Amino acid sequence: MAKKYDGRNLRLDRVLTRNAAYTRYHVTYASSSLNISGILNVPSTPGPHPALVLNHGYIDPAVYTNGRGLAREQDYLARRGYVVLHTDYRNHAQSSKDPRSELNLRLGYTEDAINAVLALRTSQYVDPDRIGMLGRSMGGGVTLNALVAQPGLVKAGIIFASVSSNTVENFERWRPGPETSAAILRAYGEPAQNPEFWRNVSPVTFFDRVTEPVLIHHGESDTTCPIAWSRRTLSALTAAGKKATLYTYPGEEHAFAGAWPTSMTRTVAFLKQQGL
Repeated sequence: MAKKYDGRNLRLDRVLTRNAAYTRYHVTYASSSLNISGILNVPSTPGPHPALVLNHGYIDPAVYTNGRGLAREQDYLARRGYVVLHTDYRNHAQSSKDPRSELNLRLGYTEDAINAVLALRTSQYVDPDRIGMLGRSMGGGVTLNALVAQPGLVKAGIIFASVSSNTVENFERWRPGPETSAAILRAYGEPAQNPEFWRNVSPVTFFDRVTEPVLIHHGESDTTCPIAWSRRTLSALTAAGKKATLYTYPGEEHAFAGAWPTSMTRTVAFLKQQGL
């Protein structure tokens, strides 16, 4: 929350693909001292366009490749007139390395997402007043972090099959390797021993700061991120007086299958309601 953000220098490096609906570029932008890679889909229709920053879920950085993780959403949204910036985060693809990323509980990913919005505002293709953010799984947590860290940054937030808004639940479910876990606990203590720290790195603690409407999608059969997490996130947002909607999908697992088109139709309708 206290950090100064300076996302800038969005560069379209090369064309990856081009079709009748949009052109796909490999891009980089500056996030503090780091250089972050990603992809940018630019619709063929005249701009400036509304835009979305996409935050992908966890993929092992060792196997991650540029623009990987939200391929369906990138294509779908570009075909409906949105400029799409899908960030690779630090330590992914061609992005700069941050050796402290895991020790810092991957909060650098949130910094990269916030700076992506600021960089995107400078694009000739984008209406700087019409930018939203969409995240899936771990990227849902990144999106919630961004909403509480920088109220007013975007016009709306959408999360799919999100991790918990309570960082303790995520840490307990997916403790990193022994060495990393030990380093984290040496630095910050177990949640039961240092609850103040863990509260202060959980977005749910600061939902009173959120100024944007939030749309949540979650499959009822999700065995990766329990649907109870999204239900608790919804309850906490509404208890804080925020505008939030949760759609649940019977039988859908973490990745979404048959209900994915419905979820995207609802997403675009929600974006249109917010002027995006």
